[in-house]
Amino acid sequence: MADFPPAPDRSGDPASPSRPLPRRARWPWIVVLLLVLAAVGWWWWHGRTAQEAAPGAPGAPRGAGARGPRAPGAGGPPGAAGAFAMPPIPVKVEAARSENLDVFIKSLGTVTSFNTVTVRSRVDGELMKVLFKEGQRVKAGDLIAQIDPRAYQVALSQAQGTLQQNQAQLENARKDLDRYQTLFSQDSIARQQVDTQAALVRQYEGTLKTNQAAVDNARLQLDYTRVTAPIAGRVGLRQVDQGNLVRSSDTNGLVIITQTQPISVIFTIAESDLPRVLQQLRGGNRLAVEAYDRADLIKIADGVLDTLDNQIDVTTGTVKMKARFENKDESLFPNQFVNARLHVRTLKDATVIPTAAVQRGTPGTFVYVVKPDNTIDVRVIKLGQPNGERVAVTEGLKPGEQVVVEGVDRLRAGAKVDVVTGAAEVPAAAGSQLQRSGEGGSRPNRGQTPRP
Repeated sequence: MADFPPAPDRSGDPASPSRPLPRRARWPWIVVLLLVLAAVGWWWWHGRTAQEAAPGAPGAPRGAGARGPRAPGAGGPPGAAGAFAMPPIPVKVEAARSENLDVFIKSLGTVTSFNTVTVRSRVDGELMKVLFKEGQRVKAGDLIAQIDPRAYQVALSQAQGTLQQNQAQLENARKDLDRYQTLFSQDSIARQQVDTQAALVRQYEGTLKTNQAAVDNARLQLDYTRVTAPIAGRVGLRQVDQGNLVRSSDTNGLVIITQTQPISVIFTIAESDLPRVLQQLRGGNRLAVEAYDRADLIKIADGVLDTLDNQIDVTTGTVKMKARFENKDESLFPNQFVNARLHVRTLKDATVIPTAAVQRGTPGTFVYVVKPDNTIDVRVIKLGQPNGERVAVTEGLKPGEQVVVEGVDRLRAGAKVDVVTGAAEVPAAAGSQLQRSGEGGSRPNRGQTPRP
């Protein structure tokens, strides 16, 4: 039997299967295993989340943002048990009415005085008296100030003396002319002497007219020392105190008088609204104008359209209007900002609903109509002219039909409603009741498509 050499000792060989791998050789395998486990876990979690979020998936909520447990049968077809489990939705309704609707054009206006006068002195002198109280009402012709009249009284007396002197000269010249004419008829003097005397008379007559004008001017200057109100209105704060020297060239004047009865409001309307206004004016109609406060809530005064501008402002596309207000109670004040409402026409027997009932979405403009069986019908309508909180409906609605004005957030076609009457309010917890019944989160319909 042949002798074989002994087997080599491989106990020191690192590749020997009988020897465990070093610690460094195990790390790559551990990392790969962890990566595989992480990938499997991510795939499983992502697939479950997508399945739960899918519409109609078992246990998934109906619609984004749903809260609470899903009602039984909520994912089933129409007519399933869950559809009838919804409680009636509390709403407030109002009937569409047939009435006359006033059509207004609204605009921001400014109260403007018909006349504003800065009272100035026409003569120079010391301000002797101030005969008005700041803020009081005055009438045209009322004495409001007195300027020192003494210098003008002297000038008047001097002009009157010159006038009397020339009157005496004229009277003497006329008597001489009468004598010369008598002598000339007796052929006692020459014709030239008579003509010379006649010319002298005419000269004195011209001088007399000049003297009379000087007297009238002096008297006028004397009258100007009495400062009177040129218009009726309310005086402002005085610009000059008593005792100061005033001049006719002063720009500030003595006081400003503003006419407040009547008073005007100037406002603008759009170019597109101008034909409707002109049609009424050409027909001889006087258009009413209402002035409201800055918040557009309280009516201040009633007036009429007085006139309009003769051209359109090309920079804004508007035209100016001027309304007249009697303002007997002085509720309008110059330079006050108001909201003007121009009454253009009145719609006879129009179908009118509250503006709160109007909804807008993909179908267009629509309302929720409550049918006799207390179910909802989504009705597309066409709107006419608005007037504050009410608007006319030209198509899609009849007088007497009930439209929802409160509680529209969760309505849908065919939904059952509970009409709240009287002064009661729609419960604020209606949304939570619907959530508990399995309907889901609130989805307001204003600006969205109504749910079928």
